Amino acid sequence: MTTTTSPRPVQEFYSIGEVCALTELKPHVLRYWESQFRFLNPAKNRSGNRVYKGREVELIMLVKHLLYTEKFTIDGARQRIDQYRRTGELRASAHRAFEAEMVGELRGAIEIVLGILDGKAPPPEKPVNGEP
Repeated sequence: MTTTTSPRPVQEFYSIGEVCALTELKPHVLRYWESQFRFLNPAKNRSGNRVYKGREVELIMLVKHLLYTEKFTIDGARQRIDQYRRTGELRASAHRAFEAEMVGELRGAIEIVLGILDGKAPPPEKPVNGEP
């Protein structure tokens, strides 16, 4: 019998830049959240740069989901996460939030492509001077 698992972050460690790209958050937002959520405490490498584990990326996506999608306050999100922890639902909730955020981002990208294909939206501008 073969079991399949949902995709999750596959790297062992992520830089703050990689986490920002994955979560579509700015570095200052991540640093602020570290001060507000005690479980967001990334290790630092020898150079003093933050390194996040895959589990922390999922927790960041849970915080993002609670704050931006479900419209919790920071205190409310903290309480909800504490509730998930007490009931043993934290890991599953973080994983679901990660998946929900990824699906939302994919849906938005597909809608943009469909708009371009239908002629309803102009294609995105090409980068200038090799910029991404």
